[in-house]
Amino acid sequence: MKNVNQNFKDETIWIVGASSGIGKALAELLSNEGANLILSARRTIELENINQDLGGKHKILKLDAGNDAEIEKAFTTLKAENIKINRAIFLAALYEPQKIKDLDTEFCEKLFKVNVLGCFSFTKHMLTQFKQQNSDVKQIALCGSIAAYTGLPNGQPYSASKAAVQNFAESLRVESSKDIDIKLISPGFIRTRITDKNNFPMPFIQEPEDAAKAIAKGLKSKKFEIHFPKRFTLLLKLLRALPYWLALPITKNLK
Repeated sequence: MKNVNQNFKDETIWIVGASSGIGKALAELLSNEGANLILSARRTIELENINQDLGGKHKILKLDAGNDAEIEKAFTTLKAENIKINRAIFLAALYEPQKIKDLDTEFCEKLFKVNVLGCFSFTKHMLTQFKQQNSDVKQIALCGSIAAYTGLPNGQPYSASKAAVQNFAESLRVESSKDIDIKLISPGFIRTRITDKNNFPMPFIQEPEDAAKAIAKGLKSKKFEIHFPKRFTLLLKLLRALPYWLALPITKNLK
């Protein structure tokens, strides 16, 4: 990505889930727009490679979003180094397409530890961090999904976990203080290692670079939700608005 502007110049932005897919593309874009990044994920080798491609100027901070002790340790490290955060973006997630009759409860537990409990824990610590620091920009962006809009076939338990994140973000937006901006990111189908697992049609699928552009634009907007691609998300929002007697038969045909 070429330097187009410096919309995020000198901002410190923490991306959790930066080792691949949307997180990697977003790191590249924000770096080129002047941000100082903290890159977190379980796989530090991938993070080191990304950082090297970006000039080696960013901080690598290992973090397993499914491990509360590691989340707390990461915040302790930042506090010890007196690093102030402007924007924190939680993109970490586990995914496996499963129908309800085939649910793997052991995997469900791991998935909810990352997608839901990890998101909750990270946000709790981030809110405390913001209260203790002085900065003009204080923003938390949590990644939901269009799968959270309504119960879609083949989406369990991922859809349920993202519905929890969406509800959590909505509550945060209502409860948060005026100086902390809460964003909900709701991507459609993005071509990543996650969606490579799907064996069903994925309408309006986009590349990670498209997602990164939409997210970067949304972070600077006053809107609560960053959803894309609009031609798909708006259709699903309409489906969600319908009464169950009409919506469920339509949803049943989305296999």
